[in-house]
Amino acid sequence: MWKERGEILPDFSKFNWGITMHVCPWWLAYTFDNSLRRMLDPVDEALSKWVKPGMTVLDFGCGFGHYSIGMAKLVGKSGKVVAVDLQDKMLEMMMKRAAKAGVADIIYPHKSDPLRIGYTGKVDFAVSGHVLHEAPDLRESLREIFSLLKLGGGFYFTEPRMHVSDKFFSEELAAAEKIGFSVTKLPSVLLANRAYLAK
Repeated sequence: MWKERGEILPDFSKFNWGITMHVCPWWLAYTFDNSLRRMLDPVDEALSKWVKPGMTVLDFGCGFGHYSIGMAKLVGKSGKVVAVDLQDKMLEMMMKRAAKAGVADIIYPHKSDPLRIGYTGKVDFAVSGHVLHEAPDLRESLREIFSLLKLGGGFYFTEPRMHVSDKFFSEELAAAEKIGFSVTKLPSVLLANRAYLAK
């Protein structure tokens, strides 16, 4: 069991699913979702090529809202951001930051369960920042994201190179291709591997 700063987080790997899972403690997000990241990884530069006003977009593993808040500014009042996370505290902190940024009315928090996103709508675009490797079933997560995307939609994701090996990242891309994505590996930035997967 995780036990940090008075909070106990369940060890999902001990559940009888025949899988293992790592869950990033909510408080650890302070170390990588902060003003330095916003300066070094501006969302508009990373995503404005694909995210346009009026779109419905999804942030898989939103954490404190780096991509959710940035995408809310890109889609505007006519758009919608579905911010997905497993932990209530992540969603709570994300919405506090969204309110401070003036975009809380554009963002819709959605709590997933450990095995499924569970969102029933369709989206134009999805993003996942440094999260996909935590999924207990990588292929099932990719399949669900593929099913959520409208035809012509895209999925942009990043993985931290110091934590996720290049080999595993290549395996993620291969799995995505088998599911039906058209895979484009993007140049690495800020010690992160990146890819864009088109449906």
